[in-house]
Parts: sequence; C-alpha cells; structure tokens
Amino acid sequence: MGGRPASAAAARAQTAVPPAVAGVGLDSAAVRQAMVRRLAQQGVTQPAVLQAFERVERHCFVDSGLAAQAYEDTSLPIGWGQTISKPSVVARMLELLCEGQTLPLGRVLEIGTGCGYQAALLSHLCREVYSMERLRALHERARDNLRPMRIPNVHLIFGDGMLGYPKGAPYAGIIAAAGGESIPAAWLEQLAVGARLVAPAELQSGQQSLVVVQRSAHGFERRVLEGVRFVPLKSGTA
Repeated sequence: MGGRPASAAAARAQTAVPPAVAGVGLDSAAVRQAMVRRLAQQGVTQPAVLQAFERVERHCFVDSGLAAQAYEDTSLPIGWGQTISKPSVVARMLELLCEGQTLPLGRVLEIGTGCGYQAALLSHLCREVYSMERLRALHERARDNLRPMRIPNVHLIFGDGMLGYPKGAPYAGIIAAAGGESIPAAWLEQLAVGARLVAPAELQSGQQSLVVVQRSAHGFERRVLEGVRFVPLKSGTA
C-alpha cells in the first residue's frame, strides 16, 4: 500500500466505494452506511433523516455510469441541465424541514422532483408526498425510478411548481430544489399554520441562500441561512 500506515488504510477502506457499486443488483448497504456516518459527522443529528438515507439507494437514481460516485458527497448530472444534489445538502434541508416537528409529517409538497431521490427520502419522513416537476422528461424518469420501489405515499405531478399544488393544500411542509429571486406567494399561501418551508432563494444578485419560512397564526417568520447553489426556479412546463 505504498508504505501507508495500517490505520490510514483501514480508515480509507471504511469510506471507499467498492468497485461492485457499478454492478447491477448491487447490495449497497455498506456504502450507504458509510455515507450516513459522514452525514452524522457533518452535523446531521435527526435520527429519522439518517435512517431515510440508509434505506434509500441513491445509485438507483443516477445513470449506471455514475453509480460508482453515487454515495460520494457530490452533485451529479441527471440530464436536461439538472442535477441530483449533494447528500449533505439534501440532508440539511430535510433536517430543517423536520426540525421541532412531530414525525412523521403530514402532507408535504416537493417542488422539483428531479430524478425522484428526495421524494423517496421524504416518503420515510411524511405520511404523504406530492412532488412536482416542470420538465416532462424528468417527471417520467422519476416515475420510472420510483415504480420498482412501490412507494405508496408518493404522488408525482407534472406541472408548474411555481404555482404549487392547491388541490393538496394546506401542507405540513414545503421543500424546493430550485431557487428564484423570492419565495413564490403561492407556496406561502399553501403552507399550513405551524408548518415550515425550506427553499433556496437568490436574495442578492447571483448569490443563493437557504431560506426557512415558518408560518404561524400571526404571519410568516423568515430565516436566511448559508449560501447554496441550486438550479434556477423557472415557470411553465417543458
């Protein structure tokens, strides 16, 4: 091993992704557990969030050629100019959504289904997930990814996420995977009293921040947190 101390080699082995990750039918429990340990080391403390990451196989949501990178803390392309976010960013947002709330959450709205990975994670944290995607090709890809998993509480909707989904409102939580210049009014209107919204927003030109909005009987309380980088929020469908 090039003279590396045995302890260093052992530490590397704990987090290395085995070559078998690229194979079909992979039992990825070990690499998922290594990813969960890293998330915990990075500060994720909500047990339900960590358990969701351990249960959902991220490699099933990326192209087979990228499967070897599926459990690294990196974003990966999923086509049509979109990406699957870094596990640490997804975990951070899910933990913020669940913070101080009784779990499982009730009905939650996700804006930006993408490949369906976050929707699968949400299925373990919520009683019901409505997930919207504006790009039909991605909507269909998420449907194909999720179908073999037979997750009964996830409902995929093709539509303009900026408008939210009034039919399912009010929501116990709203989470978005794209950021605009502000939080759309429709999302705030569809948020239940006592519920929380987590989304990126470009509050300064060219700079996105993570925003948490809590709705109370008296109005909305907003917290602006760390800088993030998500794809831009767009209206309409394509």
